Amino acid sequence: MMDQNQSDLLKKGVQRRVLWGAIFLMATSSIGPAFLTQTTQFTSQFLASFAFAILASIIIDIGAQLNIWRVLVVSGKRGQDVANMVFPGLGYLVAALIVLGGIAFNIGNVAGAGLGINVLFGISPEVGAVITGVIAIIIFTVKSAEKVIDILIPILGVVMIVMVGYVMITTNPPVGEAVVRSVFPEDYAALVLPVVTLVGGTVGGYITFAGAHRLIDRGFQGREALPLVTKAANFGILTTGIMRVLLFLAVLGVVSAGYTLDEGNPAASVFQIALGDVGYKIFGVVLWSAAISSVIGSAYTSVSFIRSFHPQLEKYYKWLIVGFIAFSTIVFAIVGEPVTLLIVAGALNGLILPLTLGSVLLASRKKSIVGDYRHPAWMLIFGIVAVLVTLVAGFLSLQGIADLWQ
Repeated sequence: MMDQNQSDLLKKGVQRRVLWGAIFLMATSSIGPAFLTQTTQFTSQFLASFAFAILASIIIDIGAQLNIWRVLVVSGKRGQDVANMVFPGLGYLVAALIVLGGIAFNIGNVAGAGLGINVLFGISPEVGAVITGVIAIIIFTVKSAEKVIDILIPILGVVMIVMVGYVMITTNPPVGEAVVRSVFPEDYAALVLPVVTLVGGTVGGYITFAGAHRLIDRGFQGREALPLVTKAANFGILTTGIMRVLLFLAVLGVVSAGYTLDEGNPAASVFQIALGDVGYKIFGVVLWSAAISSVIGSAYTSVSFIRSFHPQLEKYYKWLIVGFIAFSTIVFAIVGEPVTLLIVAGALNGLILPLTLGSVLLASRKKSIVGDYRHPAWMLIFGIVAVLVTLVAGFLSLQGIADLWQ
């Protein structure tokens, strides 16, 4: 049951801001630099057939998000605590995998931020990454950080969708062919790695927990919050799906016209080919917006997986977030090669999903966790299918990940 403070939080004005903040925290966490890079790379490789991977990933996203958001909010507990209640010690393993995956993804996020600033101002990617890291740290250290995040993240999300939508319209993509190939691609087997990579980028690792943890932290807990939570999860999936489709069609329009993308920064070349130098600068805005929103989402959610393990971690969690961002930024300056890193990070996060989602599905059947709440059977089945698909796809993609790294 919600206490008075939680009930007060659900007043319309605050409720709307917090809900949209959670929706876009999840969506923009997945619409990061990896999202832009993966979609561009795979579209140029598979052309209209990549529509099948997008459709498959959206279906799996639905199965993962609805289950995780509803079960966690009903229990009022974060993912690691639910996992520990399912099987003692499992939560610590999940937390370790999430944090490690979050670090890998966040290195890609700061890399993308560096590339975005490089596009806009000609500054080196390393310096641009440091600038972004400092901005993100400042956001988390200001007194009204919670409100800033709830307002800033949706703004960045809308900016990205509008700009990519405009570019898509100018490229005049073959929409009809894409619709057909979304069901009948030229080669199903070849799309295994793209599917698991997209799933890793949209609901893998920490991403699928971003919105649910945010709502719990902001007081949305118990069965009374379920209608709002379900709506938020659906909007989050829809937002991510719209962005993925718009970007896919924009890239498809360019490559279908016979243009060759720049291997060093393929997503940037799509915007530049479509709109010239103006398009290149628009890409810089989109990439940086995607990057900093993902830096915020990755740091916030990854740290949320360890903050409940000890009172001191809870007390100083904001400084843990600061350290997380600083560490990711420093590592990028050493590792480099952002394009490959972004793709590998997404695939690795996809491999984590079967474990995290599986633990939540088990939790949905335990009264000690969800009380008298009855989780819908169709959602449970949907979730099981998502676990099985990602488990098999993840196994088959291991060799593909190794090839990408080489």
